Amino acid sequence: MSLRDTAAASAASAALSAPPLRVALLGCGTVGSEVVRLLERDADDLAARIGRRLEIAGIAVRRPQRRRGLAVDPSLLTADAAGLVARDDVDLVVEVVGGIEPARSWLLSALRHGKSVVSANKALLAADGPALHAAAAEGGADLYYEASTAGAIPILRPLRESLAGDHVTRVMGIVNGTTNFILTRMDETGGSFAEALEEATALGYAEADPTADVDGFDAAAKAAILASIAFHTRVTAADVYREGIAAVTSADMASARAMGCTVKLLALAERSDTEPGVSVRVHPVMIPSTHPLAGVREAFNAVYVEAESAGSLMFYGRGAGGAPTASAVLGDLVAVARNRVSGGRGPQESTYANLPVLPMGRTQTRYHVSLDVADKAGVLSSVAGAFAQHDVSISSVRQEGHGDDASLVLVTHVASDEALATTVEDLRGLDVVRAVASVMRVEGES
Repeated sequence: MSLRDTAAASAASAALSAPPLRVALLGCGTVGSEVVRLLERDADDLAARIGRRLEIAGIAVRRPQRRRGLAVDPSLLTADAAGLVARDDVDLVVEVVGGIEPARSWLLSALRHGKSVVSANKALLAADGPALHAAAAEGGADLYYEASTAGAIPILRPLRESLAGDHVTRVMGIVNGTTNFILTRMDETGGSFAEALEEATALGYAEADPTADVDGFDAAAKAAILASIAFHTRVTAADVYREGIAAVTSADMASARAMGCTVKLLALAERSDTEPGVSVRVHPVMIPSTHPLAGVREAFNAVYVEAESAGSLMFYGRGAGGAPTASAVLGDLVAVARNRVSGGRGPQESTYANLPVLPMGRTQTRYHVSLDVADKAGVLSSVAGAFAQHDVSISSVRQEGHGDDASLVLVTHVASDEALATTVEDLRGLDVVRAVASVMRVEGES
């Protein structure tokens, strides 16, 4: 027996004298089955870390009779999730079902009855987090959800605890592995969005219906959770401005490379420099190749945090999958179990700042605008006049001729989204502009 095993066995034996903490598991798919495996495999280690053993009280699944590759007593399986969380012998609840209902009702019931909850349910937390936190306060229970945002990457706890004495100014994240894989492939191959999506689907990175990923809904839910914690303000998914990646073209990728950038779908949350409030948004951006987020490839995730005293911090790793997500679930489960053993509670919801979520029109950033124009004298003057009329300053211009037509690419200085949108509408009305080929925000540059 190794020293590690000997120490774990010794500490675990001390925990045997106390009754175990009983865990109700809601859901036993990819993540849930991995949670069961880790609970069984690491039982002694977990007991040593917590001071009590963890014991599965029941596992709620849709079809208890279905054959599963789980080394658990079949009698633990039940279709009655509501009954399971209401049982007096259940201390802790782990929810990996997903969706709003019926998960919301189950967790509200558990929390109000004093059972601490660990959840990976980003959609529920982004839609109705305040109600869950209120139920936790009512029942004197913990609500932890590290696994809801970026798989195995520890980001919520650092924001909530490690940076509690600092002022976070900005959070930028690649928080959806499917879209990052697609954009990586488009960048590497020069192919289209449709071609990259087809590959992502064949490899299992994209669902049969990829809407939640490619249209930005998944990232928007995570952005709401990150913003709520970072800025001590309640932010829901409905507050998040959202654009997906379906409109990103191979021409956008080539243009980004020409200016030393790459294209990423980012979740961004930041304090406004010009007025009280925060902006929270999800959309494709061009980001300099020198920025740490630009090097995040394939299906990996990363979150980049800027704080007044700590400076810039980056958290990187696998953002999805059974084992990575289960790792985050187990980390939270150990935390809530320790709190139960010690008689304490973990950090609760912090909303003291109560900052307004600013409309997208007031967001300040830079822009990359690509125009198809007539190749004749006076075109640049007309286009520049449209920008100047709305106080949008141009940083650089690149033009390429194609016979009677030309491509005109402009990058602006910082401007409001509202001013840029009005400028684009005016550009569409100019006789010399054939089409506004694309508009993309530029982040990570001054």
